[in-house]
Amino acid sequence: MIEEMRIRDLGVISDATLRLGPGLTVVTGETGAGKTMVITALGLLRGARSDAGAVRLGAKSASAEAVLRLDPLSPAALRAAEAGAALDDDDGVTELILARTVTSEGRSRAYVGGRTSPVGVLAELGDELVVVHGQSDQLRLKGAPAQRQALDRFGGDAVEEALLAYSDAFRRWRDALAERERLTSEARERVREAEGLEAALTEIGALEPQPGEDAALKAESMRLGNVEELRTAALLAHQALVSEEIGAGADAVSLVDEAKRQLEGVADHDADLGRLAERLAEVGYLLADISADLAGYGTALDGEAAGRLEEIEARRAALSVLVRKYAPTIDEVLGWQEDAARRLLELSGDSHRVEELDEVIAGLDRRVHDLAGELSALRAEAAGDLAEKVSEELTALAMPDAQLRIDVTPADSLTVHGADEIAFMLQPHPGSAPRPLGKGASGGELSRVMLAIEVVLAAVDPVPTFVFDEVDAGVGGKAAVEIGRRLAMLADHVQVIVVTHLPQVAAFAARHIRVTKNVSRDGEGGGVTASDVEVLPDDERVRELARMLAGQEDSASARAHAEELLADAARPPAR
Repeated sequence: MIEEMRIRDLGVISDATLRLGPGLTVVTGETGAGKTMVITALGLLRGARSDAGAVRLGAKSASAEAVLRLDPLSPAALRAAEAGAALDDDDGVTELILARTVTSEGRSRAYVGGRTSPVGVLAELGDELVVVHGQSDQLRLKGAPAQRQALDRFGGDAVEEALLAYSDAFRRWRDALAERERLTSEARERVREAEGLEAALTEIGALEPQPGEDAALKAESMRLGNVEELRTAALLAHQALVSEEIGAGADAVSLVDEAKRQLEGVADHDADLGRLAERLAEVGYLLADISADLAGYGTALDGEAAGRLEEIEARRAALSVLVRKYAPTIDEVLGWQEDAARRLLELSGDSHRVEELDEVIAGLDRRVHDLAGELSALRAEAAGDLAEKVSEELTALAMPDAQLRIDVTPADSLTVHGADEIAFMLQPHPGSAPRPLGKGASGGELSRVMLAIEVVLAAVDPVPTFVFDEVDAGVGGKAAVEIGRRLAMLADHVQVIVVTHLPQVAAFAARHIRVTKNVSRDGEGGGVTASDVEVLPDDERVRELARMLAGQEDSASARAHAEELLADAARPPAR
């Protein structure tokens, strides 16, 4: 609900604050006073295209601002929170401020909850918060999706439950069809993939590579490729440790043994030298072991070198083929082998999956069509009821021969919303061909049709605020009274704002706003036009209604008639 609006430098309005509230609010005033600027301001706040020509002459910019009170869990409140808006919560009610500015150069800026926001966010919020019906405005129920949603909500719990059951079955049916289509269309690719995997696994399996084998073979190849250098180094090292060729007592073992004997000869005289002799003995044992290992290394090296290097290089060449094809190392080749084996198993199971899907699809196909039929029947029943109620409202709105028809016909294909095409059709008079809403009716007639629909839908398909711009165009007398009564009925459920010229309509308002044009002239024949906007107290309402009735707000008879209109509007309707 819009709690307050402020308009600055928009058209002829310089600065106006409209304190609104629940129920029916009417906006009246002389032609050209600026009533339309209220609708223009709401349009800006709903994300409509900005127009620099709407900026008041001489002003740098125009602005519109609204304070709204929302249910904190409503779609609009949640969307505003997503946009980063600052929301004030008070006693379970969320307060949201929307604003829009337009410069005289045509630049526009939008604000949601005090933060700059794309105009598109205003449009999204506007769709949830305000519906405008006017001579040139888009119809809320013009499109087929909106008409289908309105009918489904009117159908109540029965239609909602049927639609949920159908939609769930339809999505599962569609997903199963898509999966089968994917498996079928990719069959050749999967066969080629399986053949490639089988060949690769056969190639890898034939070699039976072992973890780390490529690194081990590389090390062994390097050793055997330098066998002469290794043998020479081992021989010289052995000779340095123990060798008769170096000279008696010149090798390391002999020298260490001689040092040990020297220390042992005097160990009785000094315990420290005795301990050093023991350590030299340990060194001697270690040197003897190393000498033996070196001698054995040279012998083993001669035995390995014969034919082994050729065998290693052949194995390395074979493994390098796998590394080039499948992964940078043998360990990664083995990992790829495991993944390929699992993928091959999946591919081999696809044929079984297609058979399973065929059975699932057959069952879901029957269920989807059965549920679609149930949903269509419920929609057809709701369509007849809704059309009858709206047609009754049209009779009361001075369109006694008009009938609303709601066609529920089979669609070309199933969708997630059902198997139906929903079309709201207006038959202006008997014998005429029903036509879609928005075609074949004048602006005033169309506004009355939409008022009739909104009155019937208000209890089940509410939007917080409805705005009607001259919904009473072209009517008068009793029909005008009934229009006012229906607007008041709609206002029992939602906030309603009406721009009207008819006192019969204005009399039903809970709140009456008057727009007054003032012209100040200068001595040169020019001047400035500005409009004042005010909420009228009860005594001023009588004067305004008298002006609307007779053009003479101080006429006693006009005032008496105005008071009579107010009294009649206050009476509950006859049952």
